[in-house]
Amino acid sequence: MNERVEPIDPTQEFTADVIKKRAVKGAAILTGRNVLIQVVSFFSTALLTIFLAPSEFGVFFLVSAVKNFLAYFSDIGFAAALIQKREKLEAVELKTVFTVQQALIVLLLIVVFISTPLIKNIYNLDQKAVYLLWALTFSLLFSSLKTIPSVLMERKLEFNKWVIPQIIETIVFNLTAVYLAWRGFGITSYTVAVLLSGLLGLVITYIVQPWFPRFAFSLKAFKSVLKFGVPYQVNTLLAMIKDDGMTLFLGVIIGPQGVGLLGWAQKWAYAPLRFFMDQVIKVTFPAFSRLQDDKAALSDLVTKSIFFVCLLVFPALVILVLVAPILVQIIPKYIKWSPALFALSILALTSALAAITTPLTNTLNAIGKIYLTFKLMIMWTFLTWAFVPLFAYFFGLNGAAIGFTLVGLSSFVALRLVSKHVDINYKRSVGKPLLASIVMGVLVFLTGGLLPASFQQVIIMIVLGFVIYLFTIFALEPNLKTLIINQMKKRQ
Repeated sequence: MNERVEPIDPTQEFTADVIKKRAVKGAAILTGRNVLIQVVSFFSTALLTIFLAPSEFGVFFLVSAVKNFLAYFSDIGFAAALIQKREKLEAVELKTVFTVQQALIVLLLIVVFISTPLIKNIYNLDQKAVYLLWALTFSLLFSSLKTIPSVLMERKLEFNKWVIPQIIETIVFNLTAVYLAWRGFGITSYTVAVLLSGLLGLVITYIVQPWFPRFAFSLKAFKSVLKFGVPYQVNTLLAMIKDDGMTLFLGVIIGPQGVGLLGWAQKWAYAPLRFFMDQVIKVTFPAFSRLQDDKAALSDLVTKSIFFVCLLVFPALVILVLVAPILVQIIPKYIKWSPALFALSILALTSALAAITTPLTNTLNAIGKIYLTFKLMIMWTFLTWAFVPLFAYFFGLNGAAIGFTLVGLSSFVALRLVSKHVDINYKRSVGKPLLASIVMGVLVFLTGGLLPASFQQVIIMIVLGFVIYLFTIFALEPNLKTLIINQMKKRQ
């Protein structure tokens, strides 16, 4: 039976212009969504780092890493395979993916409960941390049930619908966690927040994108999604070993306290990426996939996406590094994070490199060059495990940060690989935002040093940086000002 889903998957009818317009609209929608979410997350993180001890913060990072490791086995790259597929989706593919995923999740839940004593002993977790582990693992079931509706929305680039459950879920999680932490519930704050937000997000997803869950299995459909899904998932495994696996290993070397401080530095250093880049990646993967046969349009969109990410991430990182030491001084009970300031500054460089390389690996995946991404992931995983533990052993928290940054410097290999398949104007997409950010950083640093440490100083530095960067980037890229004005006129 060759049952198709024509009414809900008209992606073959999209022209390059339609895809570009939906990609731009999707990026704008996700940017707005991220502004709202990140404002909530920013204040939530600030409050949680006040209400929680570094060790409690570290436990959440450790348990989350365990959950992310286990999450690998709940998927075989199904969602990515369905999104990347050139042809229209078949209903039997959706049912097959849904069935296999639920079977994997049930198996995973059983494994977690059986192996809980082992995990508990390795990381010296108390019972509250164990409940958090169970909650995070159970949340994988909610995520799995949302896969098919999410895929359908992403293939159609309907991010105006996709963002609704994301926004509600994030707000509920942060408000619940902060309120309970304020009331003194500690780690349990995360446990309740994870379950409540996950359940609510699941319900909202099926409301905005109805899809009736059905069980079926087709060996042909299964093999079809595995062709792309397995290599994609192997890359995910390597990324997990590189990142979450390293977090678990560092927990043994520098302990929960050190992991908590490193987690704080990583969270803020990577915040501009999460704020600006994630929504671009979310939009561009399906958009690049739809354009993989139109090289000229693909090159243009890739260049613009990198420029957009660097345009926003680079100056944000510069301002972050400049104001972080001041904030640690003036925010009550925040001085406890001062040992992580050097790590924050070093990891900011890693974050800047990721702003360039992540869209590139995203491009390779979208055009079907998954094995090139696989080679890059092998290189990065090997270098991470070679440098980070070694530097962490001898130099502790700061050594781990230096190790991550050394690995990040190898990312220039990705530029060369992608250039063989897609023409990218790096001078424009990377060079101009970088130069403007350097000019801004020097001027803000010199000016900020003349002022006493206070919230007023922070505000002045941020506003001054914004104005300097705006004038500099407009001088380097005059077309940007025209583009912004035209977009504003269209909205009116």
